[in-house]
Amino acid sequence: MAGGKETPRQKMISMMYLVLTAMLALQVSNAILEKFQLLNNSLEQANISANESNERTVSAMKKAVEDAGGKAEYVELLKKAEEVRNQTGSLIKEIDELKSTIIQDAGGGIDPETGGIKNLSEEEKVAIMMVGPTKNGKGYELKKKLNEFSTYLQGIAAPGSKIPLLAMDAKDDPAFSKTDANTRSKDFAELNFAQTPVPAALASLSQKQSELRRLESDVLDYLAQQVGAKEIKFDKIFAVVIPDSRTVVAGQKYKAEVAIGAYSSAITPRISINGSSLPVTEGKGVYEVIAQGGQYDQNGTLKRSYTATISYPKPDGTMETQTTEESYTVLKPSVQLESASLPALYFRCANKLQTSSPGLGPLFKPNFSGSGGEFISGGGGNVTVVPTASKVVLDVENDGVKLQSFPFNVRRVPKPTIVALANNAEVNENIKKRGMSASSLRSINMRADSDEDFKNNNPEDAKFRVSSFDIYLARGTRPKGSMKGVSGAVNISQLAQQAEAGDRYLIQVNKVERRNFKGQTEDVNVGEIFIEIPLN
Repeated sequence: MAGGKETPRQKMISMMYLVLTAMLALQVSNAILEKFQLLNNSLEQANISANESNERTVSAMKKAVEDAGGKAEYVELLKKAEEVRNQTGSLIKEIDELKSTIIQDAGGGIDPETGGIKNLSEEEKVAIMMVGPTKNGKGYELKKKLNEFSTYLQGIAAPGSKIPLLAMDAKDDPAFSKTDANTRSKDFAELNFAQTPVPAALASLSQKQSELRRLESDVLDYLAQQVGAKEIKFDKIFAVVIPDSRTVVAGQKYKAEVAIGAYSSAITPRISINGSSLPVTEGKGVYEVIAQGGQYDQNGTLKRSYTATISYPKPDGTMETQTTEESYTVLKPSVQLESASLPALYFRCANKLQTSSPGLGPLFKPNFSGSGGEFISGGGGNVTVVPTASKVVLDVENDGVKLQSFPFNVRRVPKPTIVALANNAEVNENIKKRGMSASSLRSINMRADSDEDFKNNNPEDAKFRVSSFDIYLARGTRPKGSMKGVSGAVNISQLAQQAEAGDRYLIQVNKVERRNFKGQTEDVNVGEIFIEIPLN
């Protein structure tokens, strides 16, 4: 069996040959013999087609030589091709004569009424003719000529290619490597023509003719490539859709060209963009680049261009190069910003912002940086800005491309309102005027209330407390007792024992603290704060 890359037709022929050789050892019926005859007819038709194809290759070479002005090296290649055709044709003709002899001498000729061979089952006469009583039959001469032809083609074929022997004994043929010892002991003539009925012998010879045509085709293709006569076959087809634009506005038309694309699996082109190579898979390269911004026009668009170059080997060994200029439009992406902390950010607080980009959609995966603060990404376009300066600039980037910058003013955190609690009730203006009963007041506390807007916008930073205050009991300007550096709800029973109508409690705030979103505590400067509670 011949090796090398085979077409589907050649694979079919090889398969039929395997079936044929497997059936030779069987006692077959006339019905099966007729199938062998049909098989032989199919092989002969395939060989006619192969011959016509090879003739077209030589004709194409002749035209290529003429187009090249009769270059001497091309003329020499054409002569080799014609010689191959002549040698193949001569051997094919000899095999045709063998088939005619088998039909006439072994098969009894053609039945004029049916058009078929008279004696399909004849085996002995086939063996005598092709094997002979002392292995001197025509099959041995055929083996010699077939293998000489293989050697002849090897001297012309492409460097590195392997032309197999056309007539091998069973022990040398890989197709019979797993057969029984008896079969593997047979030589070429015995394997194909001993105990072989007429149509099977004919099919064996037709199969060898098919192998001849296949090898002839391989060598002619090689010679044709050297003169540029062999066309590149585009054998892989795919659909191509080229839209005018991948983005349309509601009410606009969407338009696209739909066509057939193709590439050759036999060649791998070299594809580059602006001189840089692209990896090529299934005949195609994919150019992928992050669209860079720049000087946008008044419509927010920017033109970018690139040069695509494709080079591929021609059949004559030269390289063909095609170059095209392509351009695309970069749209300036818009970033929308929403913030619960607007209109300004608060100093050293967690100001939570949310960004989005309708133009980028799911491709919007921003990174945040800037100046004047700390920027903590929360994913999904969310960012927490912690200002450390009076002004903050937030930069929004996507895939390494800066989209937009947002400047912010920074506010100081509003001072809390300090409220005194007497017996857990707020000391309001009415109490400050009318006073409280000296005998009933037993508890004093201080509370720091956040600015309402700040609390709503930055709840995690609006946690204030009065951590230290002093309580004085006095009559006029004369102090009667005190409790200093207290915090929380303070029991003032020790002072209340001395309290009388006309006295007053004076509360001085020493220290106010705020706990931020990180759980850190800082002092708040609220100035001097005194709250007075008169007693009655």
